Amino acid sequence: MSGPELRAVIADDQALVRTGFGMILAADGIEVTAEAADGAEAVDAVRRTRPDVVLMDIRMPGMDGIEATRRILTEEGADGPRVIILTTYDLDHYVYAALTAGASGFLLKDVTPEHLVASVRLVQSGDALLAPAITRRLIERFAHREEARPAPGLHRDLSGLTPREMEVLRLLATGLSNAELADRLFLSPTTVKTHVGRILSKLDLRDRVQAVVLAYETGLITPGGTD
Repeated sequence: MSGPELRAVIADDQALVRTGFGMILAADGIEVTAEAADGAEAVDAVRRTRPDVVLMDIRMPGMDGIEATRRILTEEGADGPRVIILTTYDLDHYVYAALTAGASGFLLKDVTPEHLVASVRLVQSGDALLAPAITRRLIERFAHREEARPAPGLHRDLSGLTPREMEVLRLLATGLSNAELADRLFLSPTTVKTHVGRILSKLDLRDRVQAVVLAYETGLITPGGTD
């Protein structure tokens, strides 16, 4: 077994998929606390077993994976499990819907066993599974579809950020990595990491993907805009 012990729930309407993913995770020492065949079962499984990570299919009968993700993360808050969306469909609008629902990552079902395990461990540590630049492309495509609509005012929670933190958030939302942020702001990577951590804490966000989403949804950054 590598790394710390983790607990996971697998939600998919295909039993073979659940079994296969469960075997992959168990082989790496990740405990599968429950399986679910639809979104409602997934919500109940999370309530009962309190996992660290949920592998969530999108298309399931009854409640789909997007709604299940939204309910789980609304109930559990920032201390709840990280959700990785699993799908056979490589379509951007599913990714965007998953991210805005609160998911921390997105994987296709043909993912390799090694990548699956690495992804579970990555999001559990608080990191995000999608690169910021990819996230920016998705959000620019789908956020604020009504181009003539003015950007909404800043969410009141942003008022708790310092000027430097606002600057970091704005640049983070343009797709810059921590190393690129450090170069742009003439700061050390450690200092940038501290700023990002404080932003996530103050805004009650799970990871930097959610910070990018918030920056667009509040109008701090507008689709097609630049820093």
